[in-house]
Amino acid sequence: LPVPLADCVTLVSLLLPAAAAAVYKQWIPNTNFETSSNWDKGRVPCASDMVHFEKNKVISVFVRTPHMLSDMFLPLNGELVLASGAGFAAFDGSWDPGCDSGAIVRFTDAEHHTWFDPTLWQVVSPGGELEPSGRIFSVDEERVPCHYDDVIFQPETSFWVNIDSSQQVIRLRSVSLMGQELSSPEAWAGYLQGCSAQLQFHGNGTLQVTGTGCPDKSGCACGNAPDGHRICAALLGASGRQCPEPACWNPLQPLGHCCRVCGATINLDFTPDFDLRKYQDRLVQALLSQPKYTSVQMAISKVHKAQTFLGVIPRSSTPLIQIVLIDDGEGVQTGTTAEQLAADIMEDIAQHGEALGISSGKMEVATGRTFSRQVGSHPLSRIAAGMVSGLLFVLLFLGGILFLYKKGKLR
Repeated sequence: LPVPLADCVTLVSLLLPAAAAAVYKQWIPNTNFETSSNWDKGRVPCASDMVHFEKNKVISVFVRTPHMLSDMFLPLNGELVLASGAGFAAFDGSWDPGCDSGAIVRFTDAEHHTWFDPTLWQVVSPGGELEPSGRIFSVDEERVPCHYDDVIFQPETSFWVNIDSSQQVIRLRSVSLMGQELSSPEAWAGYLQGCSAQLQFHGNGTLQVTGTGCPDKSGCACGNAPDGHRICAALLGASGRQCPEPACWNPLQPLGHCCRVCGATINLDFTPDFDLRKYQDRLVQALLSQPKYTSVQMAISKVHKAQTFLGVIPRSSTPLIQIVLIDDGEGVQTGTTAEQLAADIMEDIAQHGEALGISSGKMEVATGRTFSRQVGSHPLSRIAAGMVSGLLFVLLFLGGILFLYKKGKLR
């Protein structure tokens, strides 16, 4: 078989240990030789086939088992990573049942695999097992690894990922690949100096491993907002480039979510005593787990809401806790169960908000039978609203007196 002469082309035999790292989000696609979808014929090449890798494609390919082939053309810059016992041999011409085509089988293009595509990530448990879909979901920006997340690339897999980003660096707590967890800046820097990293990660972005989790008990914003447009473009590209039409009159647009939804959102202002994890557990155990809310899903996280001057000029951003509630209702029932749960949450805040570290809250609703509306919540928010209204009234009153004085109608 012809082997290209490139600095980073390696034919390696490895015995890989099982992954033991605790992870949060796992990369789904791979560039393994034995993955049928990686070949243009939809099957793994067999003995009488001729294998073609595009010569200018930079690729890393993991090989699990031994293979017999008629011919194979390798890229100018790439690697084949061989598991223990894997390898290639020339076809000896003997009959192989089910493999009499002698076709040219080409390795497909992996360049559409982008880091900021939410459909290419899945949530896993600390042990690496796929988490069952439950009642808690994430807004789209948080489906991609956030700054304090653990990332895993499955053991005994190769991959290609485009990390083009609007951020200078993409921060992560740790990265696990080839069965090893890299959880310190030094370990990650050492990996990046090797040839494999150059074949696996492509684009203008830089992954940075910090080794630290979120230090704030009130939670940390995901950090993917600068690349929100990339996330939505990838998500809508996978679904036909158009959000589904909501069934309610005035659908809501949660922060960090690509498409509008029916249901309810609650925005909470919080104090230093607020604990996001404890509050989520409280909502799940006391409210979301009730039989009447089995159709409702909830997302809760810290987000940053942009503030503007006069509604136009960007001023700053304010951290708040966003709760998004959706249900599976149809027609006029769309979002109504989510609305009921939102009302219960607001009532709980009115009674216990101060003890929970919640200073105020605002609910917004859109269902199949109502227009979107806002509802004041916590008594502290009503007091604040009253103070603002009173101040505006005083200013208007003084402005009116000044106007009359200048017109000579008041002495």
